[in-house]
Amino acid sequence: MQTAQDIFAALADPTRARILLLVRDLQLSVGELADILDQSQPRVSRHVRILAEAGLVRRHKEGAWVFVGPGDRTLIDPVIALIQAVAGDADPIGAERTRLAQVRADRQQRIDQWFESNAGEWDLLRRLGGDDSAIERALAQAAARPAVGRLLDIGTGTGRVLELLSGAADTATGVDRSPEMLRIARGKLAAAGNQQADLMQADMRSLPFADAAFDTVTMHHVLHFADNPAAVVAEAARVVAPGGKLIVADYAAHDREELRSRYQHSRLGFDEAALSGLLAGAGLTPALLSAHPGPELCVMLWEGRR
Repeated sequence: MQTAQDIFAALADPTRARILLLVRDLQLSVGELADILDQSQPRVSRHVRILAEAGLVRRHKEGAWVFVGPGDRTLIDPVIALIQAVAGDADPIGAERTRLAQVRADRQQRIDQWFESNAGEWDLLRRLGGDDSAIERALAQAAARPAVGRLLDIGTGTGRVLELLSGAADTATGVDRSPEMLRIARGKLAAAGNQQADLMQADMRSLPFADAAFDTVTMHHVLHFADNPAAVVAEAARVVAPGGKLIVADYAAHDREELRSRYQHSRLGFDEAALSGLLAGAGLTPALLSAHPGPELCVMLWEGRR
């Protein structure tokens, strides 16, 4: 258990207080922190290590990258409140906010550019891991327990989940950030005679729906593109109705570093503890439903019940 002395000693350097504030809502790599703070990576790594030893941040290694996120909220929330109270009207990270916004914008631009260039190949790229037909059967079975009801597919891509589930749904809505993806989805659904599904452009981090608006929410090969998976899961959980479920199909943790640059993956999959923790943290009861090993990667299917 950390003592007050441990915590205050860790925050003795003002750079470390700024790091804590920078990562409280968004996991950042050590390299991104170095750019934002205009310091060397070795220096930033030392600051992060001290904060981690005090329990104020957590480090997560993914391939060649190390991401830094907030520590236990019961510990850091009072600490952050104290920092802000002492700062008064001054913004302790005012000088860094522009660079932080640029990091967010750069991340999203890389993903948007990739999707614009590769939208037509998306269905093929999904097959990096697992038997698609088996994954889809498992997803459909999970969605049907006890009924699909009002369906929302987040990051709908080319609309495959809507093709699969909308016939059993009371209503079906698919959202995606990419206009090109939505164009392809509309074309595919229309060609299949599916006029039931509603498609709209929206950001998975800020869904334009009321709380508890859907009985089944799906995220199929979406979460590994999120720079802040916890926030995305929490936003998805917000629109899950009582008795409803969030179903997540995504890669198990892996070390295929080239997927970052080649396919703009922000996360190299998720292990069971990490994904279960995200679902539980969003107020859902987590369960790992099935695993689908493939020639290169393994796809896991998780459920979070409201």
